[in-house]
Amino acid sequence: MILADKIARLRKQNGWSQEELAARMNVSRQAVSKWESAQSAPDLERILQMSELFGVTTDYLLKDSIEEEAASDIPSPVRRVTLSEANDYLDQRAVAARRIALATFMCVLSPIPLMLLAAASEVPGSGISEVAAAGTGLTALLAIVAAAVAIFMRCGSRNAPYEFLDKEEFDTEYGVSGMVSERSKAFQSAYTRMNTLAACICILSPAPLFAGMSLENSFLTVALVALTMLIAGAGAALFTLAGVRQASYKRLLREGEFSRAERGRSRLLSAISTAFWLTATAVYLAWSFAANDWKLTWIVWPVAGVLYAGVMAVCNVVAARKEG
Repeated sequence: MILADKIARLRKQNGWSQEELAARMNVSRQAVSKWESAQSAPDLERILQMSELFGVTTDYLLKDSIEEEAASDIPSPVRRVTLSEANDYLDQRAVAARRIALATFMCVLSPIPLMLLAAASEVPGSGISEVAAAGTGLTALLAIVAAAVAIFMRCGSRNAPYEFLDKEEFDTEYGVSGMVSERSKAFQSAYTRMNTLAACICILSPAPLFAGMSLENSFLTVALVALTMLIAGAGAALFTLAGVRQASYKRLLREGEFSRAERGRSRLLSAISTAFWLTATAVYLAWSFAANDWKLTWIVWPVAGVLYAGVMAVCNVVAARKEG
């Protein structure tokens, strides 16, 4: 048994996570992860520190020829992710990222048919009544959202075998952390490019709306609003595509928001985010039906976008203060 395996075995026998061992040794969790995946080796001072911490001799830690003690045969209660499982998970999330990005884009553009039909019903000679426009547009909105939800659910069902990564403590077998780190580094340049492009797209998305502010034709104005939403949706989809893949690497490495300290906060923010957008949708539909003016109620979405950023910022500050 090599040093990397001995460190992992002794840590588990003591019931410690990588974060807990790192705290006891005053090092980062990444350092412990690298020791256990044989990407690096602790220096002599750390070896002596581990010897005292685990109650074993330095010879036991350093000499590969020493036999394991009987107590070391106790199976670990922590699930271990194999190299094959890690590769399968990353490949599955790469495919899911594209589908989730598409579903996100569909959700953003779903109100567009309703907006365009409502505006068209106001055009003289269009032959479209307000009732027909509202009924057809709402049907289209629900159909697009339903298709997007089906995609989300399909991705969720395929991810079901890996739900333990979010719900349970887990460890990785020898070589997994190194493989994930290498794939993460290879993706980093693409991740940066996608986020940069997505940010530029979102910033430029209101350009059609601003360009048509002087227009007096209400249908063209709504059409430009729809174009703005399409461009913003493309940016949101690109952010999602990059984010889902990046999250898969961080989840296996237990870094960032997927570390044990951040996991509870992430679940809370996810619940708040879901509740916020469901509320925004309810407000949009209620106002639209009550006012019977679908040309005006689109303003709910840009306002909701601004408020969402503020709500998330406040939630992060509150969570950070509670943890501090």
